[in-house]
Amino acid sequence: MKMPNNLGRITKRSLTPGRNCRRRRLAPCCCAVALFSISCLTAGIVAQPRRNNPGRAVATRRGETKRAGNTYTNPVFDEDFPDPTVIRASDGFFYAYATQAIVAGQTHNIQVARSRDLTRWERLGDALPVKPVWANQTQKFWAPHVSEHDGVFYLYYSADPNTLTGLCLAVATAKNARGPFTDSGKPLKCGKSFVNIDPMAYDDPRTGKRLLYWGSGFEPLRVQELAADRVSFKRGSTAREVVFPIKTEDPANYQRLIEGAWVTWRDGFYYLFFSGDNCCGDKAHYAVMVARSRAAEGPFETLAAATGEPQSVILELNARFIAPGHNSVIRDAAGDDWIVYHAIDAGRRNTEAIAGDRDVRRIMLMDRLVYRRGWPRVEWGSPSTLAKPAPVVAPVAESAR
Repeated sequence: MKMPNNLGRITKRSLTPGRNCRRRRLAPCCCAVALFSISCLTAGIVAQPRRNNPGRAVATRRGETKRAGNTYTNPVFDEDFPDPTVIRASDGFFYAYATQAIVAGQTHNIQVARSRDLTRWERLGDALPVKPVWANQTQKFWAPHVSEHDGVFYLYYSADPNTLTGLCLAVATAKNARGPFTDSGKPLKCGKSFVNIDPMAYDDPRTGKRLLYWGSGFEPLRVQELAADRVSFKRGSTAREVVFPIKTEDPANYQRLIEGAWVTWRDGFYYLFFSGDNCCGDKAHYAVMVARSRAAEGPFETLAAATGEPQSVILELNARFIAPGHNSVIRDAAGDDWIVYHAIDAGRRNTEAIAGDRDVRRIMLMDRLVYRRGWPRVEWGSPSTLAKPAPVVAPVAESAR
């Protein structure tokens, strides 16, 4: 997720030393070697990219996809862009949304950028230019997640309310992926400190349930079913705990504090990616971990519990990029999953702060996930620093440009 250390009137610093700026996250990387497989299909079906020939173009009857031989180098968006969520909208473009930032001297409550290929991004305007009435006297808008359904885009985010001392989950809607989004008029859920942040909406492909995951801090991550309107919880539903922090004094353990849930379905498992420990500040110590389940609402088993590894980490720092985390996952046209996340460039840490929210510059990175023995890994375990094969993407239709 993405939060500052100051939640309402309670600061993260007051809760845990050195843990300021809840809104920054970092992650390690794995070097990816892109290979493609071509599967010649029958009339009207797009041929699949060949995993063992990254330089081959993938032809279709409607045009040609991006050449598999293209490469990219991290960061993919060298801007202060914390807690990124990436989706592909019905217009064919990829959209990325991020926690508040100062852009060219102006505050953007929710940032948004657009791309044709996941590797080159253009900044758009503020996705939430008008603050909700219940949080119009504050400036803490974090960790957005956007989903599209029946021509409507739903923006789930965290905000600091005018009158309470903890943060709230909220939802806004728009008819366009770039916004402007309009808040529903009231918080979805409020609570103490920064517990109710980092929302992620997910439609269970097996049951059809509309689910919302959220949570941060020294409490479990949670999931609850949404109503058909997607702007409220289903009547009678209750929150379920899905992943738990570890009570330990070990400063090297990332699971002491957890947040930033992201769920994806693959090969019979629901994979829940989450980030942990301290996203920001001079003592930033942040990484991405993973758990899995046969059911979207859990129970989830962490990588460490299943394999005996000391931690469930799949992405952590290296010499160039530190504190990587708060990720989203998107699947390309070749069927590969890509993790998009923020990290701190060790050589360019400082940025302009927003009301004490941030003291580091968190930029957007991307790496390919590989699945080994039923578990996802970032190829080399930390952010890639050299040119890597780019995702395979279908072209954006001329009419959408």
